[in-house]
Amino acid sequence: MPARDKVPSVADRPNSGGKARSPSIARLSPSRYHGAMLTIRKTIVADAEALPGIERSAGAAFRQIPHLGWIAEGDGQSVERHLQLIAAGTSWVAANPSDEPVGFINAERMGDRLQVLELSVRQDCQRMGIGRALVEAVQRWASDHEYAAVTLTTFRVVPWNEPFYRSLGFRTLNEDELSSPLLRILSAEADAGLPRDERCAMIWSSR
Repeated sequence: MPARDKVPSVADRPNSGGKARSPSIARLSPSRYHGAMLTIRKTIVADAEALPGIERSAGAAFRQIPHLGWIAEGDGQSVERHLQLIAAGTSWVAANPSDEPVGFINAERMGDRLQVLELSVRQDCQRMGIGRALVEAVQRWASDHEYAAVTLTTFRVVPWNEPFYRSLGFRTLNEDELSSPLLRILSAEADAGLPRDERCAMIWSSR
């Protein structure tokens, strides 16, 4: 499912050993998570099995929107897809004090832009600033690695979609501004059942 609208420098490659943990790249205020610290870090192989469950939990929020409730039943990204994105170095998690992921964001390189594929935060950990911290980590990484922009596709009217990304500096693209890759993504989403007239593409410029 596309971005689910529901550091100092970051390592270029994830740790593929499955045990050693990547250095933290940001910490949220303790008040944001029941008095405990959360760490935003690169995703590692050992995290992959937990991520589909986080996406399912995040997707449950769509049940409150009648015509989009079916999204909550979708499969989302597979473990195999997560492993691909971990290997590419474009996946991050928010980890609790036990170093267990409670949210994630991932993306793929698209020319000189970074395209966000999915942002999900476990339902019981939402409204704590975790999604915002994950997006900001991607923005910093894209800027540090000289990407021109970060792009994504999302719903226009869902409160935790377009309005949320606007608050993080993203701008909604007009139809005549859409690149061929973004048009293909929106078309594929429509083929998968997402209402095209309710979808949009957004951009955040790092320059």
